[in-house]
Amino acid sequence: MVQTRQPNGAPSFVERLDAFDLAASAGFALPPVMIYGDDVTHVITEQGVAHLLRCRSPLEREAALRAVAGDTDFGKRQSLETTDSLRRRGIVMFPSDLGIDAATATRDWLAAKSIDDLVTASGGLYEPPAKFRPNPITHV
Repeated sequence: MVQTRQPNGAPSFVERLDAFDLAASAGFALPPVMIYGDDVTHVITEQGVAHLLRCRSPLEREAALRAVAGDTDFGKRQSLETTDSLRRRGIVMFPSDLGIDAATATRDWLAAKSIDDLVTASGGLYEPPAKFRPNPITHV
């Protein structure tokens, strides 16, 4: 889950990751990214949900990402017709598609209101990084 823009105003969605330039300049065989893009099943932003696992091609995945990328340069390159087609097919869902009035949606609607709630909801499978734990345990 990501906001379409970072707190400093920089877009979260870009045409090309800086990691590709880093890989080229450092002579890496692959760009240093944290996850394999094909393993991402959903992307959630304040604009909506992109169900990437429903996409039939890399171009359709890109279009789904553009549809939820908001007013970033990446998102602005999406046609309304393409977004409408993705919405009709359930690949992209906006708040209104989910019966949510964005004007009245607040954080109290969230099922998980804390990191502890996320751990509980996952049955203990989610292990948050120490900086997100309320009382991180340090090992000496």
